[in-house]
Amino acid sequence: MHPGPLVRRLFGPYEHGVAEAYRKIFVDLDELAGLMNTWVPKAHKILEVGCGEGAMTERITRLYPAAAVTAIDITPNVGRLFRGKTSSVTFYQESVENIAAKEPGSFDLVILADVIHHVPAEARRSLLSAIAQAMAPTGSLIFKDWVVSSSPIHWLCLMSDRYLTGDDVVYCTMGGINTLVADIFGPETIRQVDTVRPWRNNVAVHVTRSQDGMLKASDQDLAIART
Repeated sequence: MHPGPLVRRLFGPYEHGVAEAYRKIFVDLDELAGLMNTWVPKAHKILEVGCGEGAMTERITRLYPAAAVTAIDITPNVGRLFRGKTSSVTFYQESVENIAAKEPGSFDLVILADVIHHVPAEARRSLLSAIAQAMAPTGSLIFKDWVVSSSPIHWLCLMSDRYLTGDDVVYCTMGGINTLVADIFGPETIRQVDTVRPWRNNVAVHVTRSQDGMLKASDQDLAIART
């Protein structure tokens, strides 16, 4: 077991609150949830890839109370700390490739939040290809990750990710995210881009498979995307 979960378990009934407080040092998940709801106000079938112990899943089920949510992760303890409406969410220890094979073109919203930096570089295209396969033709992907900077908070986040999770994390640049998305979904499929408090390293993008009937990113959004 990696040291982070082991340390958190020592807090017993306070673990959920401690985990929430620690996470908020780096990212405000409630603000990310609000951004998601602005970009995709309605969703009926949602796939969360890399849900971990269920922190983001809690927000998703509150935002979309009528949606059927499938939350997956390849690690154990999937959804262990989830505190929310259990009737609308199903947790699986499973890969997105398996879900895509079983339910192609099914999900009108896919969420990938703070996952890609844990995925080896050579496996990232495969991951996004499976997500594209799982998405409905008019579906959306909300893709959020921490991007590289030279600031002290970036190095603190790197140390936290690397030594508490035990993963050999490698963060993307914004240019790398643009290239990855374009390779899998095609050019001009990033619709909106924004940052999430408290740090501009938190970048969220809204990606679609289809260009029909979708708003293009504003000039300000595109400037962020090119950074």
